[in-house]
Amino acid sequence: MFRAYRYIALVLLTAALATPVAMMAVPVPQEAKVQVRVYDKSHKDYHNWDDNEDRAYAQFRRSHPTFSVTFGKTSSKQQSTYWNWRHANPDKN
Repeated sequence: MFRAYRYIALVLLTAALATPVAMMAVPVPQEAKVQVRVYDKSHKDYHNWDDNEDRAYAQFRRSHPTFSVTFGKTSSKQQSTYWNWRHANPDKN
């Protein structure tokens, strides 16, 4: 009888110690999709500045040669011009 209790206690102890280890999930690294959120004052909304927005801004700069600097270094008037263009030219998904 004592051996049976000992065996059951050993099984339960092993299960109790192994369960948290088995339940732990390896955290998946998050993709860096959203790098920065930028607020658009004139349209009162936020935009996620990611690779897609980089491509859109590069396209905008090709059609507007006076914008020769990065978005963060432009004036608020120039940023407003970009957001107006961006709202008129949404992504084609």
